[in-house]
Amino acid sequence: MTSFISGPAARRRSVPVTVGKVVVGGTAPVVVQSMTNTDTADVDATVAQVAALARAGSELVRITVDRDESAAAVPAIRDRLDRLNIDVPLVGDFHYIGHRLLADHPGCAEALAKYRINPGNVGVRAKRDSHFSEIVEIAARHDRPVRIGVNWGSLDQELLTALMDDNANNGAPLTAREVTYEAMIRSALGSAARAEELGLGRDKIILSAKVSQVQDLIAVYSALAERCDYALHLGLTEAGMGSKGIVASAAAMGHLLQKGIGDTIRVSLTPEPGGDRTREVTVAQELLQVMGFRSFVPIVAACPGCGRTTSTVFQELAKAIQDQIREAMPAWRQRYPGVEALNVAVMGCIVNGPGESKHADIGISLPGTNENPAAPVFIDGVKATTLRGPTIAADFQQLVLEYVDRRFGGKG
Repeated sequence: MTSFISGPAARRRSVPVTVGKVVVGGTAPVVVQSMTNTDTADVDATVAQVAALARAGSELVRITVDRDESAAAVPAIRDRLDRLNIDVPLVGDFHYIGHRLLADHPGCAEALAKYRINPGNVGVRAKRDSHFSEIVEIAARHDRPVRIGVNWGSLDQELLTALMDDNANNGAPLTAREVTYEAMIRSALGSAARAEELGLGRDKIILSAKVSQVQDLIAVYSALAERCDYALHLGLTEAGMGSKGIVASAAAMGHLLQKGIGDTIRVSLTPEPGGDRTREVTVAQELLQVMGFRSFVPIVAACPGCGRTTSTVFQELAKAIQDQIREAMPAWRQRYPGVEALNVAVMGCIVNGPGESKHADIGISLPGTNENPAAPVFIDGVKATTLRGPTIAADFQQLVLEYVDRRFGGKG
C-alpha cells in the first residue's frame, strides 16, 4: 500500500534565543515578524505603524536605525509603545555605522530587544572586524541577541572573490551560483563564530541568509541548516508586490518549513501604493496556519464558485464572515481562548456544500442556481437548522457568534 506523508518533517533542533518576551527557536512555535517602512526619526509615524503591525499579530517588529536622529528616537518610540500597552519587542536594523550609533546612543541600545547587522556592510577590510566587534560587545553588555543577516545583494566581496579564485583552480568547479551560496554560508557561520569568541553566547545568535529567488533560498537554507544549530530567520528578500510576492514567499518558505527548517519568518512584500503594511503579517500567519504549524484566526473555507453559483450571495457572506472574524479577533483572543482553532465553511451549492459544511465546526450550504432556496446549517457535523428568506446571511452570522460564545465562552 502507498505510504503517505501526513505532516512536516521533525523540526530542526536549534538553540533557543529569547528576544524580549519572545522565544525564537528550540521548541517554540515559529515566530512572525515584520518591519516598518516609516522614517524612524518620525516618532509619531513609527509608533503608529509598529502598533498596527503588533495588533495584526507581528511578534517582533524591526525598525531602521540609520542615523543619529533615528537612534535618538528609539527610546521615545519604546516609551510611547509601553504607554499604549504594546510590548512587542523592537529590533534595530543597522548597516554601515551601527557600531557608532549604538555607542553614541546608549538609550537606543537599551530600548532595542535585538540588533540586526549585516557582515557584508559592517565595515571594510581591517575596520570590518573592529566595527563588528564593537556591535557584538555592546550587545553582550546589554544582554541583547544579534541577528547576523547575510544578503546576497550586499555580500562580503573579498570573501566571494577568494572563493571564486579557489573554485577556478578546483578540478571539479562549482557553478558561480553555488560559490555564492557557499560564500553566504561561510559569511554567516564565520561571523557567528567570531561573535562567540567575543563573548556572545549561542543563545544570543540568530542567522539569516536572504536571497530573492525561490530555488536559491531553498538551496542556501537547506545547506545552512545542515551545518549549524543556530536559530534561523527565514525570508525571501525583495519578494515583490501582490500575488507574485505572496506566491514566491509561500513557495520558498513553505518548502523549508515542511523540512523542519525555520524558527522565525518575515514575508517581505512590497506594499501597493497606499497599501496596508500589515498585509505581510497576515500572509505570514496564513502561511503558518494553512500548513498546520500555528493557529492565529478561525479559518473560513469557501468554494471558488462555478456555473452552479451564479448568485454572489455566498461570496458576499464568505467575505462578511472573514471580515467579521478579523475585526473581532483582538477582543475574541481575550474573551474566547482557543477560538483561533475555529473552522467555518461557506459553500455555494449542493455538490460539495453539505459535505464540506459537516467537516467544519459550523458551516452553511447556500442554494446554487435553480436549487431549492434553502440553506442547511451544520454544527459540529450535524444538521442544526435550515435558513430561508432574504436574511440568510445575517442569520448565519448570528449563528456563528452564538456558536463562538457557547463553545469558547467558558474558557476564560
